[in-house]
Amino acid sequence: MDETEFWLLVDSTREAAEGDPEEQADLLVERLVQLDPDSVLDFARHFESRYNRAYRWDLWGAAWVLLDGASDDAFDFFRCWLIGQGREVFEGAMHDPDSLADLLDDFDEEIDGDGEELGYAADEAYEQLTGAVAPDLGIPAPASEPAGTPLDFENESVIAERYPNLWERFRES
Repeated sequence: MDETEFWLLVDSTREAAEGDPEEQADLLVERLVQLDPDSVLDFARHFESRYNRAYRWDLWGAAWVLLDGASDDAFDFFRCWLIGQGREVFEGAMHDPDSLADLLDDFDEEIDGDGEELGYAADEAYEQLTGAVAPDLGIPAPASEPAGTPLDFENESVIAERYPNLWERFRES
């Protein structure tokens, strides 16, 4: 599975799920079990490498604004959700996290921002196909700390200045 096929699966399942991340995860599992185990592992590698790439302070700050705070776990689930939004949104956020204010059409606080189940879709599909737990993916281990410069999430003026578009759209009353 190449990168284009990876993003096609992500996009088609998001569209079919009408943006619901849990439904998208279920659809991903359904589609992945139609592939061979090696293709499922390729999908997992694509997903995990993007998940690791998104482990950045500036993205955590964007998640902080969108989610009105983001713990370690919430940021993990946010990164899964961000991948689930598709290539355009993911790459746009990687280039400029504040651009999420323009890239996201709607943001439903009840379901958006948490894609925990998306992070397990490939593992679940692989186990259904083989009856075994997925092997090590052979990609570099994730960093122990986010990349970039740490931000003081509790300082609203710093966050508002760093993410003016997100702040205006999602936080100002």
